[in-house]
Order: sequence, then C-alpha cells, then structure tokens
Amino acid sequence: MDKKKVFGAVASTVAVGMAAKKVANVAKDAREKKVDEEIATRDYGDAQAYLIGGGIATLASAAYLLRDANFKGENIHVIEALPILGGSNDGSGTASEGFLCRGGRMLNEETYENFWDLFGSIPSLEMPNQSVTEEILNFDHLHPTHAQARLVDKEGNIVDVTTMGFSNNDRAHLTKLMTTDETTLDNMTIQEWFEPAFFETNFWYMWQTTFAFQKWSSLFEFRRYMNRMILEFSRINTLEGVTRTRYNQYESLILPLKKYLESQGVDFTFNATVTDIDFAEGDSITATALHLDSGKVIEVRAQDTVIMTNACMTDSATEGDLTTAPQAPTKKPLSGELWYKVAQKKPGMGNPEPFFGHEDETNWHSFTVTCKGDALLKRIEQFSGNIPGSGALMTFKDSSWLMSSVVAAQPHFKSQDPDTTIFWGYGLYPSAIGDFVKKPMKECTGEELLFEYISHLGWQDDWEEIKKDVVNVIPCYMPYIDAQFQPRAMTDRPQVVPAGSTNFAMVSQFVEIPKDMVFTEEYSVRAARIAVYTLFDIDKEICPVTPYNRDPKVLIKAGQTLFR
Repeated sequence: MDKKKVFGAVASTVAVGMAAKKVANVAKDAREKKVDEEIATRDYGDAQAYLIGGGIATLASAAYLLRDANFKGENIHVIEALPILGGSNDGSGTASEGFLCRGGRMLNEETYENFWDLFGSIPSLEMPNQSVTEEILNFDHLHPTHAQARLVDKEGNIVDVTTMGFSNNDRAHLTKLMTTDETTLDNMTIQEWFEPAFFETNFWYMWQTTFAFQKWSSLFEFRRYMNRMILEFSRINTLEGVTRTRYNQYESLILPLKKYLESQGVDFTFNATVTDIDFAEGDSITATALHLDSGKVIEVRAQDTVIMTNACMTDSATEGDLTTAPQAPTKKPLSGELWYKVAQKKPGMGNPEPFFGHEDETNWHSFTVTCKGDALLKRIEQFSGNIPGSGALMTFKDSSWLMSSVVAAQPHFKSQDPDTTIFWGYGLYPSAIGDFVKKPMKECTGEELLFEYISHLGWQDDWEEIKKDVVNVIPCYMPYIDAQFQPRAMTDRPQVVPAGSTNFAMVSQFVEIPKDMVFTEEYSVRAARIAVYTLFDIDKEICPVTPYNRDPKVLIKAGQTLFR
C-alpha cells in the first residue's frame, strides 16, 4: 500500500474532524450567546435564594447565581452554622499558637473542568489582573510536583516504586473492574473484589493514601476513580498530576470567592444552624420554610430557592494540641442530621445511613506541625530529596497507622513569618496502636504524634534537639472524613435536583453525579453548577467529564504501567 496515500487519507479525515468540531463550537457559542442575552433580560422580582452551609459547594452556587443566572446578590443568603466560611477547605492559626490544616485538598489540572472555569471568573487577591485559576496554575507550573520518596519502609528506606507490584491475577481483576457496569456494584467493597495480595502492592499503598481509600471502601467509588483519574495511574509514583494552591485552600480559594460574593452584595449569616426544612404537601418537592436553632423561621415562597449542603465530611471534628489529644466527638454531624430529617419527608432525597452510621470505618486523624526555623524541614528534604512543595505525599507503608506527610511550599499561610515552617500529616488507621508510641493514634497528643513520625525516619536519638524548635503540633480527629467512600446502593446518594423538585437542590460530596468522583473540589463545584442551571433553566453546557479513559494515548500509558 502507498504510504503517501494512507497518510493523505488519515490527514484528510483528521482535517474533516477538526473542521466539524470548529463548526460545532461556533454553533454552540452562538446558541449560548442567545441564552446569555435572554438571561440578561430576566427579572426575578424579590425572589430570594437561601444557601444552607458555607462550604465551597454553596459559595460556588452563589457565584453561578450571580454570573450565569443574573440573580441579585442582595437576594442571596448564605447561612453557616460556624463562625467562618469554607467547610472542609480550611486553614487557620498563628505563628505563635501554631497553624492547622485538617486536610489537604489536592487539585488536578486536567480533570477539574468546572472548577477551573468557575475560578477563572473570580479575581485573585494576590495577583493583580489575574483570576484565581491563573494564579494557581502559574504557581503550580513554577512549583512542579515530583515525589522522590513516595513510600518508605519500616527500615526507613525509600522504596523503589517504579513497579506497581501487580500479579497477573491483580491485572485481570483491575481490568475487569474498569469495564464492569457500575450499576452491578451496589454495596460492594474493594476487598470483596480483589485478593489479599493486591493490598500489599506498591500501587495500593500509593493509590490508597493519595485518595484516602480503605479496603472496605465502596468498589463503585474505586472504579470511578480508576476511570476518572486514569491519567494519574501512570504517574501515581511521582504524583506529577497534583496541582497545588499557593497557600492553604481557605486563603487561596475561599477568601477570594467570599470577597467576590461580598462585592456583589451577597448576605452572610454566621453561627446559625438550619435544623429543619418544611415542604409543601403533595408529590412535588417545594421547600416552604427553614427552621433555625435560634427559633427563627424563614418563610420560603414558591418563587424562592433553597440549595442545601446535605452532608459535610469534616462535621464533628475535634482538635488537640501539643500536650492534649482530641476529645471523642460528642456533637452529631450538623449537615448530616438535617439530611436525615429531609430524607424522611420526601422520596428521592437519598439515604444518609450508609455514610454516617459507621464511625469506625469513616474516621481518620491528621496533624499539623509548626516549628521555629527550618531545621526539621531541612532534615525531611535531605531524606526525601524533595524541597518543600515538590514532594506531595510521603507514606510510611509499614506504619500501623499508615502515616503519611506533606510538606507544602513555604509559607503555607499568609501570616506565616519567614522564621516559621509547617507541614501536615495524617493516618488512615487512628484506632491502631502505634509502632513507637504504644497507644491508638486518636488518643495521642501532638507531641506523641510527632515522635512517632520522626521515629519512622530513625531520628529518635535527636528527639530532644528536634523538640526545641516545635511551636505546636495540632492533632485533628475527623469521624466522618471518609464517609463519602462508604459502600452504598446507587439510590443512597440523591440527585442534585431530586425528581419533582420545584425550588430545592442539594450540593455536597454526598449527591449523585454520573461519572464523576467524590472527595474533590470539582465534585462540589459541578454539583453547584447543576443545581443552578437546573433550577433556573439555564440552557448552557456544564463542562462534561473529560473521557480520558477512552483516549488511546492515555490507555497505552496505563497498559504499560499495569505491567511495570
């Protein structure tokens, strides 16, 4: 066969495809321009929007109401039970008292489609004439991630993770899972699908600690992650796909979003808990009243809108300090309790029971270390080969707590002075007895957690010297942090806008969005966009899930990794 003819035919096909795509994009832009013109003429009168919870999902909902629905800012009301916004996107503390990050929210440039689009319209607080998206991506491209000590063994040696460690049996099970219809996987766990040896592979230790899966987590969710994050499969050993914010997520994401909303007149109420919601009688779902813990009742009319956070993974978290362990939680999950009540009132509201009735399966424990000077960070850098901000997770694979740590680029807080450094860590098995501190992780003080950590690096003999620089170590116990990964039936998570709803939606990590994966910023933002576009009849595209699992180049790399 004439190679020139073949090449010419292929080139012609590609050219035709590109031309068709260009025509489709032009048509789409023209249609969406008409939609924008129609929306610009809308007058909602005195219609109000009540957003329950102050996490990223409801804040994104407010932004979409302003940006894409032409809704008046002064008629948008965010009701938050805590004295601060942010939900699970937190970051707090001082150089003198110590800083706290309850968790680390990793971003991903390729798969956070709606997230980047939204924050592309939010002005940066730090960089003039830049959006938050531009600020984050510029920072990340100048501070790339390439972990050189992804796993560390019990002897304190860096493990060679160029191989995933799969057997042929593991490969067969993994391949079969990715092609299995997810609707057949209700209530199944990961350990029901794979044999015990799978959970000793390098792959499992890296994937588990990157995304916080447990053996007993939902097989359904694991499958979605494997398909959605298949780009990361071939680089899980270096975590090159991790995108980091300049500062902690509260200061990098929540504060600029809050300032934008405030500039548009959005109303914020703090220290107010919505304890119940009334709905109209009948088959439809129409919210009619909000009940607050103060006794106040907010009447909701048919033209008003309610968007509710139906659950939050950091609810009921407790904290300690250098000399005090976190107390056992006594408070029930505020947003989860509201979901319980709502779910009893109307069909299609989901079922919170699989997520919030199993604390022993959904908990884990984090700790944030604040030091004067950089002596400890220098030690970690010399051991790992990674400067702060370049290494992502370092996991002690044989730790009974399955302890990992992250050293972010410094400073990680705006108020962090040049002589103060911080890093963050977590353990997936807080009920297990430590290898060096012989007590459960969740019962340990901050000092004991740090001693366990440095002991895994073999630095016990230098403990007194290391301890001199420690300002504080703040432990945090989170009973429901992994709740969104619990085994469940397909119907346990409600639709963002339940069938029959006229003015009510739910947004969080506990709603159902086809093909997407929970425990991500993208999931919350996508849920917010779905809620606003559906309730306000906005006929514009919601950025779809990018099908990397059907990209030949990506699949070739994944196949090579499978046998690496």
